[in-house]
Amino acid sequence: QGSFVTTINEEYETICWGCGLNLVLPSYAPVFKCGWCGAITNQNPVRLETRNFGLRRFRDRCFVVILAVFMLFVICGGIWAAFPVVFSISLACGIFHSVAAVSLAISTLSTFILVAFKCAGKPIDIVYGTHPGVGSGALNNYTFCHHCSKPKSPRTHHCRTCGMCVLDMDHHCPFIGNCVGAGNHKNFIAFLISAVISTIYAAVMCVYTLIHILPPLENQAAYASDMAHANSLSVLRVVKNITLAYIANAIFVSVRGLVLVYLFVASFSVAIGLSVLLWQQLSYIYEGKTYLSHLSSQGSEEDGEKSCGNLLKFFGCPPLIERYLPTIRNLRKRHKT
Repeated sequence: QGSFVTTINEEYETICWGCGLNLVLPSYAPVFKCGWCGAITNQNPVRLETRNFGLRRFRDRCFVVILAVFMLFVICGGIWAAFPVVFSISLACGIFHSVAAVSLAISTLSTFILVAFKCAGKPIDIVYGTHPGVGSGALNNYTFCHHCSKPKSPRTHHCRTCGMCVLDMDHHCPFIGNCVGAGNHKNFIAFLISAVISTIYAAVMCVYTLIHILPPLENQAAYASDMAHANSLSVLRVVKNITLAYIANAIFVSVRGLVLVYLFVASFSVAIGLSVLLWQQLSYIYEGKTYLSHLSSQGSEEDGEKSCGNLLKFFGCPPLIERYLPTIRNLRKRHKT
């Protein structure tokens, strides 16, 4: 039996960025994983587009200013339009409304400032590049960010708008001008909860105030009698007549009433949008995922551990509470058995 000796061309040799070891690979393997440190190297990395970086940052700043002005308008407009009417109804109602409005305003503005200006999540600094300093498996599934020139863990993503890598990045929100990551994800959820409660409260107070400043309806007793003795079809007719009567009376509404109508429409629509976003965020947290990890796992069979413990861990609650909360996975198992 004969033996064959061959040479290896230089194009088949590459260096692991994680530990600096020389590796021999076939030319058709542009992506490889080091057998010592576990780092993943991409010989042909796709560079993100950075030409419009300044334009994206300017867009985010505009969105932040618009959102801040809108919140201040809702707060100041509601105080100007509702407070005189509420205090004229009763002193207790006015005091309660004042305490609730100030508390919600402070909560919403403070959480907005935190989520907008707090660092979204700085990746952990780790030793790389030298074999003696990098242990076995120390950089498992790490990649190298060619923009930040730093290692990037599997839970870290580079944001081309912020120009930095973000740990546990969920998404980049232009309305806060910042990414949502490990550093401010809790503040983002707190902001959504506070904003939803504030907008719902503002919508309810606008309706309550409008009822007291609108001119009284003519034949109001007749409308009430028709509602009491009407069937399903006639109820719709009576509601239609009452609505048209209020629209006709809206001609005599003052500027204060028009501001309240606008605040109701704006607050109610914003509350619906933020409620959907809050529900989506809580669903991802319940599944143990982020928005980006959810997108990357679409079409695969990966199914994370869906548990209320993920929510408790996210909000920093004691783990003992989890035993009293059922999980969807456990309920499915009980149903199968």
